[in-house]
Amino acid sequence: MNHRFYNKNKKEQSRILIVIAICSLTIILLSIIISIYSEIYLIGILTFVITLSIIAPFFDMPSLKKSGKMIYHSPLFITEKPKDGLIKIHGGTLFDYYFVIEKKMNGKQRTDFIIQQYLDGLLHLIEKYKNDKKMKIRGTSYIINKRTAEKIGFEIVETDILQKIILIYNYFNILISNSIAKNKLSFPKLNKTQTFVTDVSLLLEQKEYIEKLNKSLKSTRTGAKSNRI
Repeated sequence: MNHRFYNKNKKEQSRILIVIAICSLTIILLSIIISIYSEIYLIGILTFVITLSIIAPFFDMPSLKKSGKMIYHSPLFITEKPKDGLIKIHGGTLFDYYFVIEKKMNGKQRTDFIIQQYLDGLLHLIEKYKNDKKMKIRGTSYIINKRTAEKIGFEIVETDILQKIILIYNYFNILISNSIAKNKLSFPKLNKTQTFVTDVSLLLEQKEYIEKLNKSLKSTRTGAKSNRI
């Protein structure tokens, strides 16, 4: 898996996490000091909440991957461990975007790459569970549009309240992720976030289309790399 964090040894990974923790603690302490002197305590509270939401995936993802609770099917396509016949899928987190997306890519190249990684992961998921055709799959995304989702075998359903609350809490995290994806400051439109559901049997029916789309996006990216060289 081409993921710059996981490609590092344990000592280097620990060093990165320690630096993130120290920087975050410094920001929080400074905000507390400013809050006390200005008597505007909301500054400290908001800084703490926002900072925590931003750094959380940098600590959560390595830990959850190690425990097997989160499974990478591609560097930017992750699933939770199956439970009660349901697999919850997730796009890459801010942590993954930072360590996977090449800084030289422009906005379109980044978006195409993210979708290609989704498709690559989806194909891996299909292959892994092809003998369990009734397995349900559910995910929420602001990257893949309705038309593409339906073409690859997903149905659009209403996003539940809990998921909406989680998205609102993680707004600044998503803001940074979305800006990395677009290679510019880009405010996410959470009202356009959609939840997709399907099962393995429906994905198997669309496997050929998914493979073609994945190959097309991969070829486009390879061509772009060649042009830069």
